[in-house]
Amino acid sequence: MIRLCAPQELAEGQSRGFVLDQLNLLAVRRDGQVHAYINRCPHRGIALEWRPDDFLDDSGSLIRCATHGALFLIESGECVAGPCEGQALQRLACKEDANGIWIAP
Repeated sequence: MIRLCAPQELAEGQSRGFVLDQLNLLAVRRDGQVHAYINRCPHRGIALEWRPDDFLDDSGSLIRCATHGALFLIESGECVAGPCEGQALQRLACKEDANGIWIAP
């Protein structure tokens, strides 16, 4: 497992990007649970954010691709609107303990 950050560094309802060994990742905390994905839109293979750590739509309830507006469910990564509808972000196994948020790439 690889440590992304301390638990308090990802607040409820927030998203954050990470680069580990040239791998772009994103994590979102929703309803107390952390969800982690490869930061790559399935439509064009590009990063999702338009500015650092900004992965969510205006309501904070969906992950949004800044390039073409595709919307993804936070809990599963499934695209529910946009040109890649029906596809999904690549999910990463993630766990959290008192020492950190951890992923298995």
